[in-house]
Amino acid sequence: MQATAAIPKISHDDHLLIQRAYRQLLRTLQEEKMDAGDKDQIRRAFELAAGAHAQQRRKSGEPYILHPIEVAQICVEEIGLGPTAAVCALLHDVVEDTDYTLDDIRREFGEKIAVIVDGLTKLDGTATSESPQAENFRKVISTLVIDVRVVLIKMADRMHNMRTLGSMPRHKQLKIAAETSYIYAPLAHRLGLYNFRSEFQDLCLKITEPETYNEIAEKLNVTQEERERYIDEFLGPIKTQMDEIGVPYRCFGRAKSVSSIYNKIKTKNTPFEEVYDIFAVRIVVEVERRREKTLCWMAYSIVTDIYKPIPERLKDWVTVPKSNAYESLHTTVIGPGGRFVEVQIRSERMDEIAERGFAAHWKYKGINNQPDVYEKWLDQVRELMENPNSDALEFVSDFKNNLYSEEIYVVTPRGDMLNLPKGATALDFAFHIHTDIGYHCKAVKVNNRIVPMGYKLNMGDKVEVITDRNQKPNESWLKIVVTGKARSKLRNAMKEERRKTGELGKEALQRKFNNMKVNYEQGVETLVKYYNLNSHVDLCYAIATEKIDLIDTFKNFEVKEQKLVEIQSTPMPAPAAEPEKKAESARQKISAKTKILVNGEPAELYHYKLASCCNPMQGDDIFSFLTAKEGLKIHRTNCSNATNLLAKYGYRVMKAEWVVSTDNTFVTDLKITGVDEGVGVIERLTKEISDLGVNIRSFHIEGGDQGYYEGAISLLVSNKDQLNVVMRALKKLDFVETVTRTD
Repeated sequence: MQATAAIPKISHDDHLLIQRAYRQLLRTLQEEKMDAGDKDQIRRAFELAAGAHAQQRRKSGEPYILHPIEVAQICVEEIGLGPTAAVCALLHDVVEDTDYTLDDIRREFGEKIAVIVDGLTKLDGTATSESPQAENFRKVISTLVIDVRVVLIKMADRMHNMRTLGSMPRHKQLKIAAETSYIYAPLAHRLGLYNFRSEFQDLCLKITEPETYNEIAEKLNVTQEERERYIDEFLGPIKTQMDEIGVPYRCFGRAKSVSSIYNKIKTKNTPFEEVYDIFAVRIVVEVERRREKTLCWMAYSIVTDIYKPIPERLKDWVTVPKSNAYESLHTTVIGPGGRFVEVQIRSERMDEIAERGFAAHWKYKGINNQPDVYEKWLDQVRELMENPNSDALEFVSDFKNNLYSEEIYVVTPRGDMLNLPKGATALDFAFHIHTDIGYHCKAVKVNNRIVPMGYKLNMGDKVEVITDRNQKPNESWLKIVVTGKARSKLRNAMKEERRKTGELGKEALQRKFNNMKVNYEQGVETLVKYYNLNSHVDLCYAIATEKIDLIDTFKNFEVKEQKLVEIQSTPMPAPAAEPEKKAESARQKISAKTKILVNGEPAELYHYKLASCCNPMQGDDIFSFLTAKEGLKIHRTNCSNATNLLAKYGYRVMKAEWVVSTDNTFVTDLKITGVDEGVGVIERLTKEISDLGVNIRSFHIEGGDQGYYEGAISLLVSNKDQLNVVMRALKKLDFVETVTRTD
């Protein structure tokens, strides 16, 4: 198929819209060093994409071609990529959504662009997988190690989709937001795209908890003028002394993201008004590379001479940069009025890398022998890709574990400094050094003292691994490690061990089938299904370890025409439910009077329950998830398990909504903290709740001798509105500090 020569006929308004977007892209690209070949490729890519997508429109109704143009614009303007990435961005949906093939792209634009476009094209859906999303993401990551622009363009594509998500159905918004929160936001952080990470998190919060997002955004807007006045007052004396140094600089204040503020409110259990560090002040100096550290510390000295610093809040990523190339000095000082103010100090080069991450890093690569901080990480990704037969969900989980946001530094016996995720264990360190060292790890010394393998490492620990060639890993090690590399290598070792052990079971099974004159493949498949196992290996392993008794098993089968046939239906007995689980199961069942629609149909058509992990109630924003064995589960959209379910198994998600009903009862749990006034706290709390006509299901409270109490109250309420009334009433009590709903 050949490229189209021009855009097909469209409406005049659409034509103007498309041309305006395309011209804006060209203006942005003009800042890059483009030769005649680049300009020609951009034009041909635009014309081909415009022709291919001519009959397509987005859910919003606008011409589809605007999407690839905007993705290209984001690549160039916000990430700092060049003409080749812009060409690929313009073409990124052509193979997936139109009649053009990858061969057409290769013929028109060459192999390099074809490889990138292929990486951006989703699988055709014919591959069987428990999670198509995971398979597609594994495909993208497999191309990352060939050309990192695949992932960067994918980030731009996801950013534009998130910014224009309003026209999508609610359940699809939730699925896309969950994928973004689960993978794309952590990946943006790992690639140093901090602006992308913050915007991803904000847009996800806007979808999952719109009321919370709007409330915080409104309060930020209301306090903006007061915040700007405070920043001017704070920066005044700093500017006076910075001017005396005689180097170019700029300093400004910037409000933190809505999601960042929300996390502080949630983790610290404080209202918005008491979150003082809702903005950060940044000082950026413009100096040559060799003087960067000196000037950064000089600026730090000026700030801390004027305002008292909090020593434990100093973060020195100038001396030791983060593993994603981030360099900056962070400190917190006590500003005017006793308010805590975070100050970030960096050079212009550091600031560009902080804003544009991976792309900006490559711009400076090789200057003054700057180390390639991403190469080690890409090596780890390559290691994860070494096992092509691994489960896609396991791969995505392992890859995500390599996207940690907080890290620590530990020291080897030779004095080398290594970075690991916060929470990493001594065994993680062993695998980080080398897979064989991890496999044969017998003991670990931290600061010259023997520690358990599960010991959590701290910043600055000196770590030494003691190995033994006779040592072998076991399944309990999987509960110890947290890094993706260690988990992946251990799973591979466990699979290999199961396979070797299973060979004994396989031989026993083959002998039995030969005696019975049963076709081996058919017989194995029958037994795998009968025992509800995942694979032949699992069956053979169970036989070898005597978890399955072949003599008892074959009593339930007969042989017909060399096939194993079950004599009668003998389902495996389910273990008896424990009393408390029975009660929980009964509580989860929705009463006949409760009305929920699933994909627009009455939920009574399905076997379903309210999820016990989040206890949704009428008025909550919800979705329906099709489980493997328990029918439908109704979850709150902000359930702690929602992100994982929606990101990995989005195809199982269905739209769910409440139909107003007045005769329902839902269980909800509240956590209450406050000042312990001694006698009367419990009585006043229960009276306040009872006066509102709400039944208390359970009440547990603990008080200390330091004037503080924490209570857990389980209530039976009719809907979310009634719950909100209760929470507002409790918050007004003078001895109550916080009231939060828990999962």
